[in-house]
Amino acid sequence: MGLPNEGEVRGKINKVKGTVKENIGHAVGNPDMESDGAAERRSGSIQESVGKAGRKVGDAVKDLGKAIRK
Repeated sequence: MGLPNEGEVRGKINKVKGTVKENIGHAVGNPDMESDGAAERRSGSIQESVGKAGRKVGDAVKDLGKAIRK
């Protein structure tokens, strides 16, 4: 398993930022901030998933290349 790629890292960061914003919005009674945070959290989750998929494809191609060279 390879190291996390840029998409995964950015996705994790956006998930955390969204969660924080969502919780602050909820705590202060600001539904717009809460909604924006939830959207950012979901977007970050998707971004992270796409990054993971890309890494797995890259790892599979690398493994296939090694198998062909043998």
